[in-house]
Amino acid sequence: MLERLNEAMAYIERHLDQRIEVADLARIALTSEYHFRRLFSALAGIPLSEYIRRRRLTVAGADVLAGERTLLDIAVRYGYGSAEAFARAFHAVHDVGPGEARRTGAALRAQPRMSFRLTVEGSGSMEYRIVSKEAFTLVGRKARVPLVHEGMNPAIVAFIRSIDRETVERIEALSDQEPPGIVNVSDKLADSREEGSELDYWHGVVTGGTPPEDLDALPVPAGTWAVFTTSGAFPQAVQYLWRDVFTQWFPSNPYRSRPGPEISRVRVSPDGTEADAELWIPVERVAS
Repeated sequence: MLERLNEAMAYIERHLDQRIEVADLARIALTSEYHFRRLFSALAGIPLSEYIRRRRLTVAGADVLAGERTLLDIAVRYGYGSAEAFARAFHAVHDVGPGEARRTGAALRAQPRMSFRLTVEGSGSMEYRIVSKEAFTLVGRKARVPLVHEGMNPAIVAFIRSIDRETVERIEALSDQEPPGIVNVSDKLADSREEGSELDYWHGVVTGGTPPEDLDALPVPAGTWAVFTTSGAFPQAVQYLWRDVFTQWFPSNPYRSRPGPEISRVRVSPDGTEADAELWIPVERVAS
């Protein structure tokens, strides 16, 4: 998988002055567009589109300083419709306009070319199982919240506190299949998973029954799920588990992520410092 990813990165380098389609990159990596975007952002730490933009403007910066082409020619070469649009994008990355950079020989910022390699850290192993589930319904309360990569998410904390105890008990009583009890669900995330991007957050249960009309409900079709477990400091253990699934497990296993809600079942210690967690990721097997 990593070899294929690096072939896709080489393709990006060869086509920085052309339109780059994610479908072509996914085809090189032998995966889906959905999974390629998700895997790239997890491994690289930035969205794919942002990486391509920074690489283009890094290479364009060298052309600007070389002085062999007009600024308009450089703008058109790298896909900008006007010198003004190029200047704005250039300034956003380099903190100086292309004209001033050329006149003064200003120092520019470079986005290094990325490649991926497998690094073995420690001797731990990831516990997981593959589960095939029939169609079910997620029932509970949902809210649109910003994504926070590390630490507590204030919007989620406020949302959960806003649900009265009676409603929580009603929701919990509807649970009739695994994962049992109250679960936390992330759905409709941006492919990039950029910090601050929004998602639907659910506080609910998984059920095969008919949901009450006064609760939010999300039908989930039948499919395969990879289920991971962890224990450790809260909330870091849960957040790091998601990261490790995409940076360690997917590159080493014949599965890829597919669209669908991601479910976590977290049980926090009485003092709120430790947690046992189970993470359900929708997956599909990659044809060999």
